[in-house]
Order: sequence, then structure tokens, then C-alpha cells
Amino acid sequence: MKQKSNSFFRIILNKSLVVIFATGLFVVNSYADDISSIKDKSLLLKPIKNLSDEQYDKFILGRSFFVIPWVEAPSATTARDGLGPLFNANTCVSCHPSNGRGTLYNKNMQFSRSLIAKLSLPSSSLLEHKEILKTSPLIVEPTYGGQVAINANHGVNFEAKPDIKYKEIEVKFPDGEIDRLLKPIYALKDLQYGELHKDTIITFRLAPSLNGLGYLEDISNEDILNNVDEFDKDNDGISGRANYVYSPITKKMELGRYSWKASTSSLKHQSADAAFNDMGLTTSFFPSDNCTKNQKACIEAPKARDLIDLTDERLDAISFYIKNRKTYSVKETKDYNAGLEIFKSISCAKCHINSFTTKSGVNISPFTDMLLHDMGEGLADGRSEFKANGNEWRTPPLWGLALHKSINKKSPRLLHDGRARTFQEAILWHDGEASGAKEKYMNLDKKSREKLIKFLNEV
Repeated sequence: MKQKSNSFFRIILNKSLVVIFATGLFVVNSYADDISSIKDKSLLLKPIKNLSDEQYDKFILGRSFFVIPWVEAPSATTARDGLGPLFNANTCVSCHPSNGRGTLYNKNMQFSRSLIAKLSLPSSSLLEHKEILKTSPLIVEPTYGGQVAINANHGVNFEAKPDIKYKEIEVKFPDGEIDRLLKPIYALKDLQYGELHKDTIITFRLAPSLNGLGYLEDISNEDILNNVDEFDKDNDGISGRANYVYSPITKKMELGRYSWKASTSSLKHQSADAAFNDMGLTTSFFPSDNCTKNQKACIEAPKARDLIDLTDERLDAISFYIKNRKTYSVKETKDYNAGLEIFKSISCAKCHINSFTTKSGVNISPFTDMLLHDMGEGLADGRSEFKANGNEWRTPPLWGLALHKSINKKSPRLLHDGRARTFQEAILWHDGEASGAKEKYMNLDKKSREKLIKFLNEV
């Protein structure tokens, strides 16, 4: 009788364990190997564990379209023809080396392909503008469009080249320390299609790290919106508001999550947008070449054999690849906790939130609230995107920046245009809603400032 009871107990125990795993009670442990604190330069290229055979095949398919160069049409390489006619890069990794943050300069100390020039016009009360802005983030420049292409296929001229000069600004701390900031002066050179519209707004964007994007997509809307304080009801000087954007995928307005101004709503949306603007690849959501009506050679350029360059299946695979890679997150140590305490004490963590729990039950430390904040005139670029105005920026996630040196053998250039050479410079550019945090940082003693910068370099 005792032997039968033991057998019955083992059966019940085994079934219970199956139920526990199936219901996800061990979900956090199952993600333990997918979030790493090891500064491995290839970490962001690796798939998460426990993908099924079918999922792994989809991951590999997505990776192939992410890293293998696209070619111009017509071509015998029908799976990857359709590049351009106007484009900035022929692969995604050209802008996101090893899926990390882009570099400001290439090996020849020229501006790299990771730096993108963006163009727009101020919107007006014109009915035409109102109609455009129902589904578009902004009013584009009429001759060059919304983004400048530095490359083109045969028979088509590229659009222009970046031309940024820097003015040095001296900043003095209360304790006498002096630092120097680089203020960029934006321009374009070698304009191939004539002068820009007289009201053109020029801004530059550096390709961000792709670290942990799948986890950011898994944060619930509710958890993001819980941090909105648009009218600063708590009187801490920090508001934070959500951007709502039109999704060409769902055909409705959605919460913005990605890009420097939170103007795309999902990884699929962001992937389609980047494919179109950066490589001139058509999708079912952006089905026409990115030529303006003033670019005749671009309009008449040879077409790919297929009407759509990046089919829905391929776009889904790319989105799946981006979402299901390993993620870097710093390990919590004594030094980490000491740096985090300073980080919180000067209010940095009010925007760069260090802790979320995803819908899948995973605790993450992305150091972002995914919201828009007014960062003051020094960082303002004048470009509005949906509800984001010219002074506002989405809080950029900080996690993963520690991988930059392993990937590129140099420290990352920071902020949206790479103007900041160090974390201290980036902090000193903060203003607007972040002016209080900057002032608190500047009033820290030298040792505390050094501890904080060391902490940020590890995040």
C-alpha cells in the first residue's frame, strides 16, 4: 500500500511541475540567460534561448535580411534587389553596428552612415497640412523629403552630405571645475536638387542601440501612462507626456514607443519606417519609392522585379529578429547601488526609470519612461513629430550603452546627434524639465560626480 502511495505522489508531483512550467510561474528564471551583464561585443547578435525550431528559422530569416546587403534593381538577386534609388545604407547593421548604437564618425573620421539628416517644414493652419498630419508625423521639405539620402543608385544623384560644425561652450561648476561642450551648427553641403525651402528645419539623428527592444515592447501601455504628469501636478518641475502616433499597420492612433521622439508605435512600424527612409525599400505600408515629385531621375529609376521589396513575411521576420535577441543589463553590485543612489538623489530616475515589470513578468532596468520631455532650448531642434514638439524628446533608454566600447573600441557619442563626448557633457546639455537635475549634479562634490559617471558608463 505504501509503494502505491509513493507512486501516486510522484505522478501528482510530476503533473504539478508540468502545470507550473506551463503557466509561467518560472517565467523570470526562464529569461535569466537572455539578459546578460557580460560585455560581449556579439551579445546583441545572439538569439534568446528556448526558441522552437520554427521560431529559430524565423530568427535566422530576419537576421539575413538585417545583415546581408541589399542591391539595386534590376538584379539576379531577386530576394534582395530594390535598394534605393535613394538611400543611406545598404544594410541595417551599417547604422547599428553589431545591433548597438551608431558611431558619429567612420574610420576615416568622416560622418558615418549612422548619422541621418532629417528635414521638415513648420506646420500651419492650412487645410492641406491638417489632412497630411492625420497620418504623417510632419510636413516634409518639398524637394528633398523628410530625410536626406547620402547615396543613390546609378543614374540618380544622391541628395546631399552632412555638414556640421561645432562651437565650444565653457561650463564652470560651483567648485571651480570647467568642462567644455560642443554646440553643433547644422548644415548640408553638395545639394544636388537645388536650394532647400526657405523655412526648412534641419536636424540630425544618430542611430540608437537596439538593446532590449523586445522587452520595451512588452511594457504595458498602462505602466507607461502611469508616469504621465503633463500638467506637473506634483510640482517637481517634470511633466512627461505620451506621444500618440498614426500606425500604418493598424490604421489607427497608438501610443508612440520608438525613435527619438516616440513617433513609431511598434517594432514592425519602426522596421518598415527605417527600411523605407534609410534604404529605399518598399513595404505594403510604404509601397512607393521615396522620391519627391522634383526628383525625375529617381522616379524613373529601374524598378525591382517585385512591386514590394520587403514582403510582410520578411518584415515580420525582421521584427521577430529584433525582438528576440539577448539583452545587456548591468549587474547589481555594491558600486552599482551606490551610483544608483546618487542617480536617484538628483532626480535622474524620475525620467530614466530603472525598473519595469513587463507583461510577461520579467523585471527589467531600461532607464527610460518612454515619454516625451521638454529638454530646453539647447537641445531643441524645432522638429515636431505627431504630438511631440520641437523642444521635446523621448527619454532614451540608457541600458546597453556599456557595450559600445566593446563593439566599436571607443566610447559612445551621446544625445540625439552625438554632440556629447561624455556622460558629463550629456548631463550638462540637459535643461527645461531636467534643469533641476543638472543643477543638482553640478552641486555634487567631485567624488560623487565621478561615482555617478562611473555608474552610467556601466549601464
